[in-house]
Parts: sequence; structure tokens; C-alpha cells
Amino acid sequence: MDWSRDGTQWSVVDLFSGAGGMSFGFHAHRKFHIACGVDAEIGKPSSPRGSLGCNQTYHANIGVQPLGIDLAAIAPNDLASAVQAATGLTSPTVLISCAPCTGFSRALASNHLADDPRNSLVAKTALFAEALRPQILLMENARELLRGNHGHHFATLEQSLRRQGFDVCGQVHFLDAFGLPQRRERALVIAVRSGLKLRTLGDLWKGYRIRDAATFVRQAISHLPTIAAGEIHPADPHHAAPQMTDLTLRRLRAIPHDGGSWLDLREHPQADELLTPAMKRSLARGKLGSHSDVYGRLAWDKPAVTIKRECGHTGNGRYAHPDQDRLCSVRELAVLQGFPGSYRFPCSSLSNCYRHIGDAVPPLISHQLALVCEWILTGRRPQLRRRLLPDTHLRPDDIESVAAGKQRMQPSSV
Repeated sequence: MDWSRDGTQWSVVDLFSGAGGMSFGFHAHRKFHIACGVDAEIGKPSSPRGSLGCNQTYHANIGVQPLGIDLAAIAPNDLASAVQAATGLTSPTVLISCAPCTGFSRALASNHLADDPRNSLVAKTALFAEALRPQILLMENARELLRGNHGHHFATLEQSLRRQGFDVCGQVHFLDAFGLPQRRERALVIAVRSGLKLRTLGDLWKGYRIRDAATFVRQAISHLPTIAAGEIHPADPHHAAPQMTDLTLRRLRAIPHDGGSWLDLREHPQADELLTPAMKRSLARGKLGSHSDVYGRLAWDKPAVTIKRECGHTGNGRYAHPDQDRLCSVRELAVLQGFPGSYRFPCSSLSNCYRHIGDAVPPLISHQLALVCEWILTGRRPQLRRRLLPDTHLRPDDIESVAAGKQRMQPSSV
């Protein structure tokens, strides 16, 4: 059935809607209507509801005020009733459910041993789907959703969805393959009702690719004006970077431009002062692990590293500007995360702005997922030019055709 022929829009309900990264890609597609977002705005388990403030950012860009519901606590049928009361909608076309990824991420060593209680929200998504009865279900999460020690959560989700009549596909992708200027590896799950043909991002891009240079930091953010640490650019309130202590600023000034890291400080004349105690312990043990990226600079001619929710401090990863002595600004990291250049972050603090960005599904990717959903619903493959989300760093000439078998990145299916 082609739902678009009568001119009506397909409805979308976004659970764990955050700052709107997944919703915005659908919002930018004229055939989709964002009916409802749902998020309790909990920054971490010990934080009170509303502390993250992401619903304000969502509303500023999507025009819809999310329901402040704790999805871990509400019964699925009660959620369906709340959505219907707020929107009049009984069954959305697309249900998005991007449950928290923190409990799956390999970045936390404890996740290799303990199963975070939040991981159960993946399986609970099947119950939300049963209550809301969508035609398509989408989920994005850390790659460990499909490959990690706690894969039983996805197995339970898949089994339940298949019982409900869904066809299910889970794949792991490096998202720079689709134009994101960031080396971000994520799991994407697409489930469709019986009678619809399942399509994926790999299907959308078959025969085409994004040229490598279009995924580099240079194309994404080199046009943005120079600012100093603690400065807000007058033309863009989000082109702002936090203030630094004197020691942190001196440390960063000593790190080489264009991809340098704190390891370069080992031979510095003031190494004893510039190296932190944690750095010294890592050197003494000879085990650097991921710690080599802290206080690192991005490289102009590579994709950015994975942007995480802790990206608001140079000591948390390779988030320093390639050649300016500061953390990348909110705007710069938003662009690298695939947000349009005009996206607004009306946050109460810079730290929350950075969290909104790091937690988000890149809109550049969610827009492509909207096109995949359009293809599923209509049976017609969207035109090539429509794959680029407006006001992002990608240009039409960044897309090139490829010979069979030479695409840059193939997804891994589970």
C-alpha cells in the first residue's frame, strides 16, 4: 500500500527523543509529520527528571513539545494512551525507539561485566511496538547492542517483533560511509510489518558513495570563524567554547596542531608540569588504551573521532580544535555530529549543549533513514539528490558512483 498517494503525511512517534537528532531527519522530509516525542530528560541514573533539558532543544527545532514520561517506569498501554491523548494518534506509521546506549558502550569497562538495568529498555521496545502498532520500527544504539556481551536484549527484541509479524534487520555501520564527518560505529535496527519490503541504508547507497574528503573535519568546520576559549562569536551564540584554566590552556598550546595528542608532551621541557597524574601513571604502566586520545586535537584531513556525551571537556577525548587552542565549539561539534548549521541549542549551560550533541542520532543520518522509510512505504527508491540533508556540510558533488564491489564500507548484519 502506498500511504502517500492521497497527500497525507506519515506520522512519527519518537521515544527517547533527546534533543531531536533522530526526529529532525524526518521533520526535514515533507512527507513525514512528527506527532510526538517522549523523553524524561534524565542525564544519568542519579539525576532528577528534567535535569538534561533536552525537550526545550527538541521543541525549538521540531516545533513539538515532548511528553516528559519516564519510559522505564510506564506500562506500554499507558504510554499508548498518553500518546493518543496528546495527539489523537492510535497507530503511528513510524515508531522510533533509541533506548540509552550507555549500558552497551564498550567505552565503559564495567559494561564488559555488569548488565546495566537501562539495557532492558531495548526489549521493552517490543512491548511499546505491540501497544502502538507502527508499520516501521527504528532503533539506533552502540554497536555492542548487536555484538556485545549483552546481546540477549536484542535477541529478545527481535524474537518478540517477529512474533508480532515484523521482519527485522540489525546491522553495524561506520557512519562516515554515509557522509558523516566522524568515525562513528553504530548499530541500526529496522523492522517492518508483513507486506512491506525491508530496506536498509546500504540499499539506499548501493552503487554510490560519498567521496572521502567530504567526511573530513576540514570540509565540515574549517569555514567557521576563529574564536578563543571562553569566547562566544557574535554572529552565532552556539559558536562558543568553554573557558579553560591556565594550566589546561598551557597544556593544549604545547600539543602539536592537526592531530597531536598528549603523548607529544613526553619530550616537552615542561613535561613534568604539563602531564597530569593519570597521564604519568599510564606512561609508567606502558598501557595507554583509549587514554591516548584525551587532550588530543582533531586532524583536518580525517573524520572526527566518535563524539560522545562527555565531549564537553578536552580531558574527555580528542575534542580539541585542530589548530586553535580550545575545545571545539558547540557549533563545530554539532556540525561534526551531522546537525544542520542553523540548529538551535537553547540550553541552560554549555555542558548540557555538549551532552545534547553527544547523545544524539546524527540528523544527517536520520534524514537518510527517513528516505529508507519512504522507499519501504512507497516501493520507489528516492532520488539521489534528496539524500543530503539541507544546511549540512555535504554537497551534491560529494556523491560519486562506484563500480560493483568497490564501495568503501559494507555493513555487518546480525
